Amino acid sequence: MDNIDDNYFTIKTTSEIEIKIKGSKFFGRAFPCKSEAEAESALTLIRKKYFDATHHCFAYRIGLGPETKFRYSDAGEPSGTAGKPIYDQILGQNLTNVLVVVTRYFGGTKLGTGGLTHAYSDSAAESINRAGIIEQFLTEQLLLFVEFHDYNIVERLIHKFQGKIVARGAAEQIPSITAEIRCSFIPEFKSRATESTSGRVRFGNVD
Repeated sequence: MDNIDDNYFTIKTTSEIEIKIKGSKFFGRAFPCKSEAEAESALTLIRKKYFDATHHCFAYRIGLGPETKFRYSDAGEPSGTAGKPIYDQILGQNLTNVLVVVTRYFGGTKLGTGGLTHAYSDSAAESINRAGIIEQFLTEQLLLFVEFHDYNIVERLIHKFQGKIVARGAAEQIPSITAEIRCSFIPEFKSRATESTSGRVRFGNVD
């Protein structure tokens, strides 16, 4: 049951932190997001809710491998002082499916490019730390048709492979189980299920 690039790291939950520097207030907010649309929607809500802020700088990273999408923006701050430092914090932790927005309320004193870079970087880092980091896995749902006397065997095997039973049913009086299994475990799971039931288990497609 070896890992075959089906694991990734993301944040546990949403978070919010506040940093004050020379009168300016920086609010760092981190959001778990599973799509670009979800990230853009969360960003739009932040802009509307805190419409009186000076800047809403952000970065997000979505997906895995060649399908990875990312975007970052300085949102009016000097080029390279906000969006990229925020994104670097996401990348540095090897996170995906995450959006980080740092909202600034200008306090009247300019911080300079170095000061801004540190402020946005620190705000992003603290918001990620507050949200917490977790490892997650890509999974796939399998439909199994199981004879009555094999039911307990297959059920125990699902749990042994750290799977989750999503649904139970029956088709033409044959019991069925819909199970969610980690992608890299599926080939061995199918082999073991077939072996354990002497080939009686059948696999179908989940609608």
